[in-house]
Amino acid sequence: MDPAKIKISVQLHTILQIETPEGPEKIITVELPAGSSMNDLLSALNIQLTGDQILLVLNGRTAESGAILQDGDRVNLMPAISGG
Repeated sequence: MDPAKIKISVQLHTILQIETPEGPEKIITVELPAGSSMNDLLSALNIQLTGDQILLVLNGRTAESGAILQDGDRVNLMPAISGG
């Protein structure tokens, strides 16, 4: 693997899952440049949710959008749920 790249495992929840002919894709691997942040990951996945619209979990802990990702990290992306 290119040392200037990192691979991140991403679990997509509910509306963020990627629809494929075989059904929704819930877990994907994303390759990003080393030094990328959660924001870079969201951009790479074309996810427009920000702030209180999405919960970012990095290796089992809530993370900020500026958190820097490392090779092998596990990320969960969950849209915020609003009640009525």
